Amino acid sequence: MDYLITEGYPSAARKFAAEANIQQKADLTAIEERVRIRDSIHRGDMQHAIELINDLNPELLDTDKKLHFSLLRLQLVELIRLSFNSPDQALVGNAIEFAMHNLSPYVPLDPQFKIDLERAMALLIVPKESWVKAAAAPTTAQANNDFGVLAELVDPSLRQKVAKDVNEAILQSQDQKREANIRYLVKVRTWAERVAREKRLQIPEKLPFDADAEKPAEDDQNEDNGDTEMTENGGTEEPNGGGDAELARYTNIPS
Repeated sequence: MDYLITEGYPSAARKFAAEANIQQKADLTAIEERVRIRDSIHRGDMQHAIELINDLNPELLDTDKKLHFSLLRLQLVELIRLSFNSPDQALVGNAIEFAMHNLSPYVPLDPQFKIDLERAMALLIVPKESWVKAAAAPTTAQANNDFGVLAELVDPSLRQKVAKDVNEAILQSQDQKREANIRYLVKVRTWAERVAREKRLQIPEKLPFDADAEKPAEDDQNEDNGDTEMTENGGTEEPNGGGDAELARYTNIPS
């Protein structure tokens, strides 16, 4: 349920609550507002998405400059995409004018904004044939072939990333968790596996996520490989007695 609410699946959340016979505490209307914003970004309708965000929280984009810039830059990319896929020659000028009025004011705020804006404007020199092929077959491989280092700007995954950032920012502004608990748990699991491999512990080459995975033998569990030491109370600790700072970061799962 936590995942469905946080990630924005109100219909599935309703069905899950009904089938599990649990009381729905979340405001499904608020979830649907986030869904509309996400869908607008996925479609490339950035102007509508920004308007919906401002209706939901008028201060969000004013206070989060990085998020606002990423939305505007994606809007610029969509305008450039439209200009190359339309016979209207004026659309190129519209894209340039949009960048001048909406994105250039951000350049003095952060050097990275300048770099990101320049890379987006570089899309204007990409041959029209590349845009036509990208529109016909919008795949990552096609984008890499035709756009080179600029491929990430026209890849559909950029819309998904921006939509994810917006969703997390909205949740945080509403004093909610930015991510579902299951994502934190996956990070903990990934961290634990990485540390185990760095310490050369004897673990399977591939560790399945399912709960029915075969349990390791008891002698493997009790094997001392020199990387850990037994404490007086039967626990284990690292040789230097210190914990990994990442553990605290990954295991700080909100309630």
